Parts: sequence; C-alpha cells; structure tokens
Amino acid sequence: NTVEEIEPLGLHLLRNYLQLPVWNVGPLLPPVSLSGSKHRAGKEPGIALEACMEWLDLKDENYVLYISFGSQNTIRASQMMALAEGLEESGRSFIWIIRPPFGFDINGEFIAEWLPKGFEERMRDTKRGLLVHKWGPQLEILSHTSTGAFLSHCGWNSVLESLSYGVPMIGWPIVADQPYNVKMLVEEMGVAVELTRSTETVVSREKVKKTIEIVMDYEGKGKEMKEKANEIAAYIREAKTEKGKEKGSSVRAMDELVTTILSPKVL
Repeated sequence: NTVEEIEPLGLHLLRNYLQLPVWNVGPLLPPVSLSGSKHRAGKEPGIALEACMEWLDLKDENYVLYISFGSQNTIRASQMMALAEGLEESGRSFIWIIRPPFGFDINGEFIAEWLPKGFEERMRDTKRGLLVHKWGPQLEILSHTSTGAFLSHCGWNSVLESLSYGVPMIGWPIVADQPYNVKMLVEEMGVAVELTRSTETVVSREKVKKTIEIVMDYEGKGKEMKEKANEIAAYIREAKTEKGKEKGSSVRAMDELVTTILSPKVL
C-alpha cells in the first residue's frame, strides 16, 4: 500500500531481499466523499461533518493543526497535559481527536481533569480549538485548505492520507512500524519533525510549542516541509491517474497484479 515514486530505496531493498515481484498499488484510500460516512467508518462520530467543516471554513489557509493518534493509540495523562499546555501557548488553532489517556479505557468517558483546568471551555469559547471525542472525519480535515500540519502517531494509513493532501507532519510514534515511518518522513522525505516517541517519555509544553512553531512557520523550515509534502502529493496523484493509454505507476501495478493472478501459470 504505497507509491513507487515515494519509497524508491525501501522498495529496491525489498525486491532484492524477496527476489519476487512487488506491486505498489497505493494509496488505498476511500474518496473523500465517502470518508465521512458513519456506515463506512463503523464508528460513532464525535462531531457532525457539517459542523467540523464550518469550523474549518472560518480559519485562514494552513493555519490549523490537526491532532490524532489513530483509533487504537493514546498517550499518557501527563503527556496529554503537556500537549494541551503547549497548544494553548502556541496560539495556533487546532482540531484534536481526543480519547482517554494510556492506562484507561480508550473508549470510555473522558474526564476533564486530564486537561488543564477550563481548557476545553476556553478553546470552545474563543474558537481556538476544537476537541472531538471518540472519532472525527480525518480525510475531510486533512483535505481542507485550512489544515496546515498533522500531529500524528504516524501509522501508515495516516501517513498516506497526510501525504496525499500535501500536509507536513509532527511525528509522535508509539508502537510497531510507527518509529520507522517517522524516520523515513524526517530523514528521507523531509516532511516531518519528531516531537517525541512512545508513552514513556517526558515531554514539556515548551517543546510542544517550539515544534509546532517550526512545522507551521511558512517562512523557514516549515515552508520547505510544505513544499516537499506538496511534491509528494503530486507524485501520489500522478500514480493514481489514468488517461487513455497513459497510466500512473499504481494503476499499472494493479493491472500487473490482476494479470498475474489470472495467469494460467499461477492457477
């Protein structure tokens, strides 16, 4: 589930190691028009899609930080507190898909004490931040022009979704392949900065604020990251394109995969 043009080194190594064909047929993402569907997601939304889009429509281009650790990950209460404090001090608008911290039932009720006193109310009243409990329409948020960066656990689906819309990332990997994904995003692609990793680290409000400022400063490093993210988004669009006999790399790969499956030699 990737695109030939964005992972050339990894794919070269994989092919050499396996000595087998490797077809890159990604990104395997639903159209944005379907992504907000409760039926498709199978989860109860924490906000109506229309309300979320109306909130984003009020914000300047590339001004909103989107925060989500996926459907199966969360951070510790102390880390959540520092993240909230750094967000408030940064002055940036944000959408945070928030769940109970590590050690608690991730699908349970959220307790106000896990955040700075009055934080959610201040963010709501000033329209600075939108805290969405349980689940939010990620593809619609990432595809909106107001979204300027994505603070993510960097699971592969989230990475592909962010790159597909040219959104640079702040990485906070937690488990599995996530640290390796962040390493590639930072060192090879130049589209991310790592804030911290795992649920075991101590993170300060100062580091949260500084990292947000770096990624969302479109005069310095943030500008370079945005440009590189847009370049990758263009590669992804081209890979999925089919115009007559002209086919992108992912379309060709899917054709080759299907042809191989249907080949008498395989059967």
